[in-house]
Amino acid sequence: MGRLFGTDGLRGLANAELSPELAMSLAVAAADVLFEQAEGARPTAVLGRDPRASGEMLEAAVAAGLASAGADVLRVGVLPTPAVAHLVSDLGASCGVMISASHNPMPDNGIKLFAAGGAKLPDEVEDRIAARMAEGGGDRPVGDRIGRIQDVPGALDRYLDHLLLATPQRLEGLRVVVDCAHGAASTVAPEVYERAGAEVIAVNADPDGLNINDGCGSTHIEVVRDAVLEYGADLGIAHDGDADRCLAVDADGQVVDGDQIMAILAVAMGESGELVDNVLVTTVMSNLGLHLAMREQGIDVRTTAVGDRYVLAELRAGGYALGGEQSGHVVLPAHATTGDGLLTALRLMARVVATGQPLSKLAGVMRRLPQVLVNVPVGDKATVAASSSVAEAVAEVQRELGETGRVLLRPSGTEQLVRVMVEAPSHETAEEAAHRLAGVVAAAG
Repeated sequence: MGRLFGTDGLRGLANAELSPELAMSLAVAAADVLFEQAEGARPTAVLGRDPRASGEMLEAAVAAGLASAGADVLRVGVLPTPAVAHLVSDLGASCGVMISASHNPMPDNGIKLFAAGGAKLPDEVEDRIAARMAEGGGDRPVGDRIGRIQDVPGALDRYLDHLLLATPQRLEGLRVVVDCAHGAASTVAPEVYERAGAEVIAVNADPDGLNINDGCGSTHIEVVRDAVLEYGADLGIAHDGDADRCLAVDADGQVVDGDQIMAILAVAMGESGELVDNVLVTTVMSNLGLHLAMREQGIDVRTTAVGDRYVLAELRAGGYALGGEQSGHVVLPAHATTGDGLLTALRLMARVVATGQPLSKLAGVMRRLPQVLVNVPVGDKATVAASSSVAEAVAEVQRELGETGRVLLRPSGTEQLVRVMVEAPSHETAEEAAHRLAGVVAAAG
């Protein structure tokens, strides 16, 4: 049986795979594991959600589970995932729970867990929670030991104040379009960008519980691109449903992805002395162009497995100041314990204003190499991993590309697939090499 948790919590079709019963069971088990060492005061849990309709149902189930395990529940309502993580720390809570399926379509939902301090849980703690769920519930507290459920007044303002304190430059003179994906950023993003001084044009900021991520947001970057061109904006920002990531477009409508955003911020932080040990942390999926650009800037790039939890682990282990993913999850540990799309956007816009340079010029610090990804269905991923013919083919292609390209084979975490990724100076070269390797992988698997 596979792990209950994926790379970013638990997700599934709401009221099917992710039922209220499962949500309550998860909440009870999480409380049992996370609070088993707690002594003295009653534990507290911050609980937030994105605006999808099933969030109301799952919020009630999670709150009931936590309270039944003896935790006081602090409901903060519809807020971005990074806001919940921040509030765990700011309110001194014992843990946090965010109900969201991030960029997934509306029928899905998910549950993300945060430890005291606002950090995501390591794999081993998630596995202990899954094991506790399988064991079933034990004795529950009764009487005055049952947890209470209350709303937190001013939760939004606490988060807004935090974001503004972390923004190094006022944004006057900047016109920005923000696509809120009809998600958790719909109220927060336009307000905080305006408070920071920008002129804001908000699109897809009217959530009705059903329209989250529906043809908009960071998975449909063409929407904000078209709006930037229509309104003559300096740049555009696109968030996903829970606003833990962002992508951007420049004034010409060109996409600025997570790798380019990290490159811009790394250079800025290097100049200001904020970039600890001149290190940037990213995943193996980041474009080779980022590595080459950072090498030119004297910045060392450390790579991790795919998933922001692994980026976070490396950041904590080395005490580094910047990390993230190509998808737009960017982590600034001095200001956040998890990826924060609003914080990232504010820092990016501050750099535009501080330098007086358009986003297109700042993004030019790196050139994205053409990247081709082929998903190859196989009978057995382990057989492919052990295949000498595959290893030889990979080595041959890498020799051909030299330092101008890169090969990455990565087994899917959930399916019998091997992902073949090739980067090269031209799209034609990358495509030819990727499909050549895909044929070897298919034959071996």
